[in-house]
Amino acid sequence: MQAQKMPGHLIRRMNQISSQVFAARMQAAGHDLTPVQFAALDAIVAEPGIDQAGVAARIAYDRATIGGVIDRLEQKGFVSRTVSRKDRRAREVSATATGLAAFDAILPTVVDLQSDILRGLSESEQAQFLALAQKIIDQNLNEAAD
Repeated sequence: MQAQKMPGHLIRRMNQISSQVFAARMQAAGHDLTPVQFAALDAIVAEPGIDQAGVAARIAYDRATIGGVIDRLEQKGFVSRTVSRKDRRAREVSATATGLAAFDAILPTVVDLQSDILRGLSESEQAQFLALAQKIIDQNLNEAAD
């Protein structure tokens, strides 16, 4: 059972826990949103008019499937897409008034559930975990850019 102590396995399990906590808390709060949909909406709210490829890059998601995520946000009335004036092949995405209101309603729940994901860690351990996770991400991003 060596694999269960390896970083890859532990990260996969943490992702499962994170997804389960997110789904349970969203359902309890009456919101119909997945973690990826929330991340995409967050990127769109932060940068109105971002194109779909930009959303994918911002949330480290596959460019080939981001369209489906944005389709579902559009079906919920949270975003709208328009053809880019700069590149007619690109679609710019902006949050609608409904999407902005939903984001504002959902954000406190997402912020609150973070402590559930890191349950069992003290505040200082949570800060240390976040710093180490960010360090790993930054290092991998730097190497990918080289």
